[in-house]
Amino acid sequence: MTVRVVDSADVSPDATIGDGSSVWHLAQVREGAVLGRNCIVGRGAYVGTGVRMGDNCKLQNYALVYEPAVLEDGVFVGPAVVFTNDHYPRSVAPDGSLKRGEDWEAVGVHCREGASIGARAVCVAPVTIGRWALVAAGSVVTKDVPDFALVAGVPARRVRWVGRAGVPLEQTGPDEWTCPQTGATYRQDNDTLTEVSA
Repeated sequence: MTVRVVDSADVSPDATIGDGSSVWHLAQVREGAVLGRNCIVGRGAYVGTGVRMGDNCKLQNYALVYEPAVLEDGVFVGPAVVFTNDHYPRSVAPDGSLKRGEDWEAVGVHCREGASIGARAVCVAPVTIGRWALVAAGSVVTKDVPDFALVAGVPARRVRWVGRAGVPLEQTGPDEWTCPQTGATYRQDNDTLTEVSA
């Protein structure tokens, strides 16, 4: 396997790009970023300094992943998604002087295994997107998202449960949910869903 970086991409020599990964036109991967195997960084996407991505992640066109974001294996980030990294952003200090990198403490978005973030969603750090969760397009995530939750809206709230296949689960018992595509079953305990069988 090899790494593919097109000529118009800007990849720091201090970034680590895993085997089989591709970085497409006009994308930027900053110093210290670590991408796992078989990742795709789409046109115009931005991967900030020190961002960590696992294997088989996809950043679609113009996604902006600011440090110190962490994407575990199999995370999908849709077109024009933004991960923020500042609680209280300002260009200048109260005295009017330009703020520098050392003037603030970056906070990040953590996407757990298999999570998917829909087009133009905004994840306001610090938040964790749970395992195999799905953030609907255009949502604004301001608090942690549970595993297997489908969240939507501004601010994002859980509207359904989804399984590993990404399709909404069907309720098959008082606390039991089943994936119509794979047949896998899940059990709900209040606001937590766990896999019974996969």
